[in-house]
Order: sequence, then C-alpha cells, then structure tokens
Amino acid sequence: MDNALIVESAISLFFLLIQLPATAILLSRLLKGPRRNPPIQPQQPTSEILGSVSVVIPTLNEALRISPLLAGLSRQSYEVREIIVVDSKSQDGTPELVKATQQQDPRFRLMNDDPLPKNWVGRPWALHNGFLSSSEDSEWFLGMDADTQPHPGLVAGLVKTATAQGYDLVSLSPQFILKYPGECWLQPALLMTLLYRFDPAGITTEQPERVMANGQCFLCRRSVLAAVGGYSSASSSFCDDVTLARYIAAQGFKVGFLDGAKVLKVRMYEGALETWKEWGRSLDLKDASPQSHIWGDLWLLSAVQGLPLIIVLSYFLVSLLSPLPETWSLKCLLGLNLFLLFIRFAMLLAIAPSYDRNTATAGWLFWLSPFADPLAVLRIFLSALRKPKEWRGRKYGN
Repeated sequence: MDNALIVESAISLFFLLIQLPATAILLSRLLKGPRRNPPIQPQQPTSEILGSVSVVIPTLNEALRISPLLAGLSRQSYEVREIIVVDSKSQDGTPELVKATQQQDPRFRLMNDDPLPKNWVGRPWALHNGFLSSSEDSEWFLGMDADTQPHPGLVAGLVKTATAQGYDLVSLSPQFILKYPGECWLQPALLMTLLYRFDPAGITTEQPERVMANGQCFLCRRSVLAAVGGYSSASSSFCDDVTLARYIAAQGFKVGFLDGAKVLKVRMYEGALETWKEWGRSLDLKDASPQSHIWGDLWLLSAVQGLPLIIVLSYFLVSLLSPLPETWSLKCLLGLNLFLLFIRFAMLLAIAPSYDRNTATAGWLFWLSPFADPLAVLRIFLSALRKPKEWRGRKYGN
C-alpha cells in the first residue's frame, strides 16, 4: 500500500507541475476578456471614405460557395472602389459566376495569377497579384476569402473602426455557420485551441509574435502593405494572414484582431472530416511562429485542454473498479481538472454568439464539444509535425 501511495502521489505531482503553470497562463488571458473592444457593427458610409477600399479575393474552384460573397460585396456601398477576383485557373465555373456578377456591378474585375513561382503558396501569391493590380488611389486593401458572407455595412464599419482606433491593419473573427452533426461537435473544440493560446478578439496584443489575424477579412492600409513588399514576407506560408500580420506588427504598425460576428459569416468546410483535414492542418500556425512558441503552445494545450477530460474520466473509472487512496496531491489534481472543465464548458457561453446553428442538424452537439478536446489537441500535434503538401487542390514540393 505504501508503494501504491508513493506512485499515486508521484503521478499526481507530475501532472500538477505540468498543469498549474499552464492554468495560470490561461487565466491571465481569459481575464482580459471583459476589457476587450465590442464587436464591429455595420455602418453607413460617409463621404470621407468614398472609393477608399480595394477588395481582393483569391479563388480556386469556389463555384459552390462564392455566390454569397459576390452578392454581399455587391451590397457594399461607394466606399468600395473595386473588387478584384484573382483566379487560379478554376475548372468549376467560378470565373463565369464572377463575370455574371460583373454584368450587374462594374466594380468587379476578374484576373488570373498563374504561373505560381517557386517558394510561393497559391493564396498569398494570388493576394499579392491582386494588391499589385489594385488602384493606387485606394487608401485600404481588403483581402477576403470566397467562403465569407459579408453583411451590408461591413466594409464601412471596418474602415471607420480602423480609422477611429488608429489601426494600420485589422482583421475580424467571423460567425461560423454550422450544418452537420460532426462539425457541430468538432469545430468549436478546434476553435478553442486558438482561444486558449492567444488573447481574445478585441484585445490589442503588445507582442508582435503573439498577434492573431484572420485572412478571411483582412484590412490593411495600402501604404503599409506597399512598405512591406505586399505579401512577399508570407510567400511560403500556409497561414499567410498571421505571418504577414506579425511581420507588419514587428515593423511598428498597429495591428488589431476584432470580433466581427455581427458583420461577417463564414461557411468554411463541409462536415467533420473536411474540417479535421483542411482547418486542422493550419491551426498550429507553425509558419508564423518560432519553434519555442510552437512547443510552448503544445504544452499549454495539452495541459489545459487535452488532459482535463482524460484525467477526470480516468479517476472516476478507476474509482469504480477499485477505490483510490485519497492523498492531498490526488485531491488537488482532481480539483484542478474539474476547474479546467468548468472553464471549458463556461467558454461555450462566451463563444455561442460566434456560431450560426439555425440550419444545423443536431446543433445541440455544440454543447458537447468539450468531449472533442483531446482530439482537437491531437490534431494540432499532428499538424505541427508535418508540412502540408497539398492545399486547395494544389500540390507543393517535399
């Protein structure tokens, strides 16, 4: 029995040493939440922002999901000077949809970005070409993805907020549209891996290397983008939005990441398998982070998101089979992990406005997403250990 107590105490202390510092870091980030800026609101344009924005959209076989974006951008007002769709030789009718929209709205323009140079990833190359082709009379460059669904007043609200708060670059966290049971369960757990690692949306991060960004709606002063060479600093990055934002922040410019759930919706991936494959392989942000930060984040996620459910379930399962001696270290470990699970379930209330589950099948699975946390953390580990060789149908070198 004494040996069993020693082993139990040693194991409990081991996990406490891993989890306690990570819990302190997590709490220091979550406690910033009440001080964050409010969500971006849609606004009406005014004369001072007339023709101030060039919108650039990279596309590759997006016919099944680009229509809401085209319609949403057509509803933006005169603050949008031009909308440039940079297509990478889509074979599914994407160019035809853009040309049809152009007949109704002459602000749209279609161009191609090929050939893809060596050491460039397709998305930043398309955005770079769009930037080079955009009007020099525009004050702002706005990169958007084909899966976004902008509300009326998005661009005006974004520009006015950026101007009022002195941002040189600002991107938005969207409201995610969920449809299928698997993604209702898995996607919030994957999103939580970002929320646990970085400051909340609406908090200005002082350290450039910890800045967050979202390329689905990415507004930057044209002069700033020109000063840093467009997207060249993120040319080989599979998370070009974060890579570029951190590079711009490191040059001394003000970068913001704000809550855009009231002005922007996104339908990213169809089902849990596609979400696991496509989104999961970029969430590690390894192209934008030094190795020390990558491994530090993996430790943090393991400690506060991956382990709590496993430890608590293991404790109750073992207790059912054979009562455990109640040492102080075991009690502390159990209490800590119950506390972390409480935080995790409470976070569901905080992120619920970031999800549109109106058309979802079994949308209630959202509330059970903490049970997917070990899988989500595993996905980040798998992504961190390998470099993507294919993205959006394009293959890249070894």
